[in-house]
Amino acid sequence: MQKNKINLRSFLHYKFLNSLFLGVSVGSIFTLYAPLEPSVYSLGGIVLALGMLFVAKLYHKILTLGYFFAILALVEAVILLAVLYFLLFSYSYTSAFLFYASYQFTFIFGSYLMRAETLFLKKRELLSLVDVAKQKGYLTGMLLSYLFYQLLEFAFAIANKEEQVYAMHFLLLFVQMLILYFLVKSFKRNKE
Repeated sequence: MQKNKINLRSFLHYKFLNSLFLGVSVGSIFTLYAPLEPSVYSLGGIVLALGMLFVAKLYHKILTLGYFFAILALVEAVILLAVLYFLLFSYSYTSAFLFYASYQFTFIFGSYLMRAETLFLKKRELLSLVDVAKQKGYLTGMLLSYLFYQLLEFAFAIANKEEQVYAMHFLLLFVQMLILYFLVKSFKRNKE
């Protein structure tokens, strides 16, 4: 018997903000990863594939609502820690590597999270609402990112790409905290 259900309204906010984060951050990845050698990406791809294989072999145990929430929370916490680390320690080989490793770690759960989302939402209409929220979030994030960089360059005369990306991470920190808030709200027990 399932004690909890997903609060759809909060989950839609979560998915919108999650995709908004992606849209805002996607342009900064190239600047953040600049210190890394190409071989790191090859090794990261191998670790990603092995990690995804391991997670797939656990589906029989982890395709539950409790694990779905726990893994989502873990993924979002890792991203929050990566953003905080970058804001505290800025640019270095270590921060680039940790950021890359953090994202690779979260991608390990990508297939699982999509399958679990489909399993727990079940209805086509709900899946459609989630995908629309994700696309709206991504598009809004890309637009917000563009406007933010333009504002920094033309209103504040910050043309250095590293300074722009660093400033963007304050916005990402705020968005990530909202993401965690709506994630928790999405899985709170309904009082019936």
